[in-house]
Amino acid sequence: MKLTTQKKMLAICSQAELGRRLNRRAQTVNGWFKKKVPGELVVRVSKALNWQITPHELRPDLYPNPTDGLPQKEA
Repeated sequence: MKLTTQKKMLAICSQAELGRRLNRRAQTVNGWFKKKVPGELVVRVSKALNWQITPHELRPDLYPNPTDGLPQKEA
């Protein structure tokens, strides 16, 4: 995970808090900081962070466009 994304995430909540929101241990979340958020959890992580960090920011390899993975806005 990029350092800028890490800092942005920590400005929203701690690793422990994110772990609680996702029913994961803080150590697991820390592993994501060192490597990558697992592909199957990217959207859940973004949602847990109130979409302040997009799936594209977390995993641009899986979500190449900035709006990929975001919920559809209702008209």
